Amino acid sequence: MQAEYSRNVVPPTSRSSNYIALRFCNFPSEITGIGDEENVSYCRHMVVFQYGSAVLFNMEDHEVEFYLEFVRRHASGLLPETRKDDYAVKEKPLLAQDMQGGPDYIVLKNLDFDSIRIIGSVLGQSIALEYFVSQVDGMIEEFTDINRGMEKTGTFTMDRKKLFQLVGKANSNLADVILRVRLFERSEIAQREAKYAQIFEYLREEYEVTQRFGNLDFKLKFFEHNIHFLQEVLQNRRSDLLEWCIIVLLSIENAISIYEIIRESTAATAPI
Repeated sequence: MQAEYSRNVVPPTSRSSNYIALRFCNFPSEITGIGDEENVSYCRHMVVFQYGSAVLFNMEDHEVEFYLEFVRRHASGLLPETRKDDYAVKEKPLLAQDMQGGPDYIVLKNLDFDSIRIIGSVLGQSIALEYFVSQVDGMIEEFTDINRGMEKTGTFTMDRKKLFQLVGKANSNLADVILRVRLFERSEIAQREAKYAQIFEYLREEYEVTQRFGNLDFKLKFFEHNIHFLQEVLQNRRSDLLEWCIIVLLSIENAISIYEIIRESTAATAPI
C-alpha cells in the first residue's frame, strides 16, 4: 500500500511500523493556498494497521467501501464479516482546553495528523479486540457443548488432534493481541506531548480497553481450565487402553505357557 499510494502517505512522526496513514485531499477552490497542516479537516484520512484494522476519518458513508477497496487489494485472510464502529471527532478552535470528551464523541481544539494517528490507534485496537473476544467466545461455546454432552452421557468424543488445534488457536489469539495489536504499548506520540497523552488515555478509558482485555484473559483462563481437564480425561483413556493392552498381552502369554505345559505333559505321558 505504501508503494502504491506513496503520494498519499503521511510521513510518520514516530518509529512505529505497524501502520500507515494515508491522506486524500480535495480542497475547495476558495481555500487553495492554505498550508496542508491547516487543511486537515478538509482531507479524508485512512489509518491502516498490519493486524487488519482500518480507521477512516472525514468520509461519508457512501465513500467508505470505495476507500476500503484500497486495503482489500493488499490484504490476506479477509474475514467473512466486517466489524464496524462509529465515533465522532469534532474540531473547535475556541475550546478552552486541548480536548473535551462526550458520549461517543471527542472535541479537539486542533485536529492534526498526530491526533488522527492517536485516535486511529485506539479505535483500531478496540475493533480488533472485539474480533478476538468473539473468537474466544466461539471456543468457549464449543467447550460448553462438550460439557453439556458429558453431563448427559458421562463421556466425550473429541480426539487429541482437535484438542491441540483449540489449544493452538487460543495461544495464537492471545499472542496476536499482545504482539500484533500491541495492546499494552504506549504510543510514542503520546509520550512526547501531554495533549496527545490525554487523548490516548481518554479514548482507552472510553473504550474500556484494559477492562475488556481483562475479560478476555479471564475467558482464556476458563478455556485453559477446560483444556487441562480434557487433557487429563484423554490421558486417563490412553492409560486405560495401555493397561488393557498389557492385560491382553499377559493373558496371551499365560495361555501360551499353559499350552506349552499341557503339550509337554502330554508328550511325557504318551506310550512309547
